[in-house]
Amino acid sequence: MTISFEDARRAARLARIRVTDDELPRIANELSSILVFMESLKEVDIAGVEPMTSVTPMPLKKRDDQVRRGGHREKVMSNAPDAREGFFAVPKVVE
Repeated sequence: MTISFEDARRAARLARIRVTDDELPRIANELSSILVFMESLKEVDIAGVEPMTSVTPMPLKKRDDQVRRGGHREKVMSNAPDAREGFFAVPKVVE
């Protein structure tokens, strides 16, 4: 797959990266190379490969679930930058 200069310009704008017209050919070429590499990964046989959390084998630390007493609402809510009626208030992000 080849990335056009316009696609590279649009990707840079979406990423809020300032790219000059002189840099567009290099950026488009690098993005195309990345996509070619990603396509080549589809050919790798991963049957039977367990998901990893790290490249070095290390067991995850586990602890027993313990039920603890609650009742610390005031203490928890005191850390909130904006709390209303016992709930965290957050800015609206969806119109």
